[in-house]
Amino acid sequence: MRKFPKDFLWGSASAAYQIEGAYNEDGKGLSNWDNFVRIPGKTFKGTTGDLAVDHYHRYKEDIALMAEMGLKTYRFSIAWTRIYPTGNGKLNQKGIEFYQNIIDECLKYGIEPMVTIFHWDLPQSLVDQYGGFENRKIVDDFVNYAKTLFKIFGKSVKYWITLNEQNIFTSLGWLTANHPPGKFDDQKMFYQVNHHAFLAHAKTVLAYREMGFDGKIGASFAYTPSYALDCKPENAISKLNFDDLKNYWWLDMYGYGEYPIVAMKYLEKNGLAPEVTDEDREILKKAAKEINFMGVNYYQSCVCEYNPLDGVTPYGVMNTTGKKGSAQITGIPGLFKNPQNPYLKTTDWDWAIDPIGLKYLCREITSRYRLPIVISENGLGAFDKLENDNSIHDTYRIDYIREHLKTLYQAIDEGCNIIAYCTWSFTDLLSWLNGYQKRYGFVYVDRNEETGSLDRYKKDSYYWYKTVIESNGEKL
Repeated sequence: MRKFPKDFLWGSASAAYQIEGAYNEDGKGLSNWDNFVRIPGKTFKGTTGDLAVDHYHRYKEDIALMAEMGLKTYRFSIAWTRIYPTGNGKLNQKGIEFYQNIIDECLKYGIEPMVTIFHWDLPQSLVDQYGGFENRKIVDDFVNYAKTLFKIFGKSVKYWITLNEQNIFTSLGWLTANHPPGKFDDQKMFYQVNHHAFLAHAKTVLAYREMGFDGKIGASFAYTPSYALDCKPENAISKLNFDDLKNYWWLDMYGYGEYPIVAMKYLEKNGLAPEVTDEDREILKKAAKEINFMGVNYYQSCVCEYNPLDGVTPYGVMNTTGKKGSAQITGIPGLFKNPQNPYLKTTDWDWAIDPIGLKYLCREITSRYRLPIVISENGLGAFDKLENDNSIHDTYRIDYIREHLKTLYQAIDEGCNIIAYCTWSFTDLLSWLNGYQKRYGFVYVDRNEETGSLDRYKKDSYYWYKTVIESNGEKL
């Protein structure tokens, strides 16, 4: 009989900018996203998070729905701009009160709060002051912000995630111009920005321990496990190249406090390596010994094939419309490219649907880092339809999560230590570049790119996941 661990944390997740709204209320400062979405053409139909799904005013309703479902943990992020409106300087008491209310409401229902310190919404003031993550000054301000959260919420929150998808916000921000600061092909800065983010993560982990807290802390990485196209040696090497530059560059730093050797050599040869001091190396290694888990956001796997020097670049078209087949193949000339997997179906946004990939990455993490794993995001973005009777029949979402949970259980049965599984997401929300049409939630929110009542409706997947939690994964 399939049984997940007795204390397994069945959860769901969100991010402040994508759900809260109230972007300029109660003393909140502006974030880089508040500015970026106002650049014409950056988001689907010019959508913003100004209102989002109004969780700021409806959090009690949303958390009550979580409690009714039986959720064991709720992963949410704190908006830096609500705590320090300018990123540093004066604290905003109203922002502190809001998140204290969120935490208290969760605990009232027995829901374990899991807090993400940074989920992409950087105070615009820090960008204006010194360039944000492009400057080492960000490390001290980040750690000061994190220590403030630990001091205020540390006794109530036992699970902390320092950074969400560092690989995504840096690559889309400095390589493809899809995220703020909207820079294109700034490869040297991309690696330096990541180094600053690693230092912010490491010093935050060390600060948490130095402050005497014994909860669990780690980072969440957007993991895309890779398969070689075939047994052709050039394609097998392309997989190694992909893993070193797209996966292990981050995972090795979290798990070991060191950069992959071959990847660093490649960057040094091409004049792209970040500036790293001996003190940096000491701090990064020390912090790697203090994390408690590897956080993973998993949506898809990829295929690796040798990419000739005159081959595809990293800068193909991204599908943000939901028109299947509109995404282009990308890669790094001379190293790898990522063609479609002919054995897998895809979502309307051209993401490969691969439940086995979830087990694959859990096995990789277990063997390579010997760390417990938090699945901090996994879910299906789709076009959902609200019927006349206010029902939403999202059987495709149920099928997606069911198949992923089956392989997650197999990973546990094979020796992987999985402590939590958080779906993305609990309610529908703003999907960054994709607007509101790309829905992920168990709870349908009545809004589109222009308007909507913001009323909440339970989808079929809501009732299904409730049964999964009640049976601790036995009834899938």
